[in-house]
Amino acid sequence: MAGEHVVTLTNENFESEVINSPIPVLVDFTATWCGPCKQLAPIVATIAAESQGTLKVGKLDIDAAPKLAQKYNVRAVPTCILFRGGEKAGSYTGVASKEKLLKELGV
Repeated sequence: MAGEHVVTLTNENFESEVINSPIPVLVDFTATWCGPCKQLAPIVATIAAESQGTLKVGKLDIDAAPKLAQKYNVRAVPTCILFRGGEKAGSYTGVASKEKLLKELGV
């Protein structure tokens, strides 16, 4: 489900990979059964490949980590949330072009 440069996020590694990350992290809250999530996946993978070193990109399956989805108020998928310094800095729900997604998130 995740591309070569996309980190698979879990309950166990979320804090170390996202909250404690020294660089901003774009988290794609997704689900295996979600059609729009599958549409967004290659866009997220492209962002990950193009922004190595300046932006970490990860995917979190909401069915595997429902408490994290609830904590960050994810009510629909796909939802992308940008974290800076461990804090939620922006979010976008739905499918968007790479340019629109980055603009909406303030990247």
